Amino acid sequence: MQKRTFIKSLGIAAASLPFMGFSIEKDEFAKKPRYPNPIKKGDTVGLISPSAATADRMQFTFAKEAMEALGFKVKLGKNLQNRRGYLAGTDEERAADLNSMFADPEVKAIICIRGGSGAARILPLIDYSLIKKNPKPLLGYSDITALHQAIFSQTGLISFHGPNGTGSWNSFNVKQFEQLFFDQELLQFQNEQTKGDDLVIKSNRIQTLYPGTVSGRILGGNLTVLTALSGTPYYTDFQNAILFIEDIGEDPYRIDRMMSTLRLNGTLDKIKGFIFGQCNDCEPGGGYGSLTVDQVLDDYILPLKIPAYSGAMIGHISKQFIVPHGALVEMNAEMGNFTLKEPIFKES
Repeated sequence: MQKRTFIKSLGIAAASLPFMGFSIEKDEFAKKPRYPNPIKKGDTVGLISPSAATADRMQFTFAKEAMEALGFKVKLGKNLQNRRGYLAGTDEERAADLNSMFADPEVKAIICIRGGSGAARILPLIDYSLIKKNPKPLLGYSDITALHQAIFSQTGLISFHGPNGTGSWNSFNVKQFEQLFFDQELLQFQNEQTKGDDLVIKSNRIQTLYPGTVSGRILGGNLTVLTALSGTPYYTDFQNAILFIEDIGEDPYRIDRMMSTLRLNGTLDKIKGFIFGQCNDCEPGGGYGSLTVDQVLDDYILPLKIPAYSGAMIGHISKQFIVPHGALVEMNAEMGNFTLKEPIFKES
């Protein structure tokens, strides 16, 4: 994911903030967030690459065909296939594609082709006033967390933490996409479980960290990207929110350090509920010794005495929830699910 590079690049972007032409104004959207316009089959979606470059040209074909198979027409970003080092073009090029897709009346939704690293570099270049006037669904995850955080913090617009354009569009993801976007169902997000040939179900099991049911706006994303935004204007206010996080390829000591950041910056004191998704390849490495991820979560979450569970189908996995970032949900920590409590699209 090249996430360490992200932290350095964030400093570059933040340093240039005073010189950018787009103003940053936080709205009073906590009580009234912005809802994206609905979409339907036959609409045009824009495909952009705001983070890392895509090395395999066939991936562009896969992403375009996946969107077409969902029933959309596809408009490619002008700079989609550009490359500058590990990035998909210059900061200006990547930001221009995002801004132009929000400005284009033909484009009804925006799909990020992949994550990787680099989205934070374009945050000061995004035209947030334009986004307010043209509220469209934005879909992606991993490094796209930077966009979800920035867009919600600056505009209050609900966006969607879910499969990237080059991700896995299996039957689970497609069904949930159609239920959420086309049917506009008030979905319950419950792990899919298959028993298989074992005495007990082992895949997609949840663990209740602290029991209870709570309602709040669900906010979060990739833990590494999220904590790297701490202290910037693009970090969301988590007051009374349900925080969800996921990660990949991080030793438990790094998870511990990032959870410490969430405690020190006041986030954990603000939240009403907590959901930990999947943390692939997060086993302890070599050295003197290590805490486990379970122990790290216990250290930071149990003292809060708020409803919390781990194991949700969120993260770098083939079957993953499409989480409406900023939507009002009710979470049940004992059942290991959360349910939309209100429509998430603007009324026609």
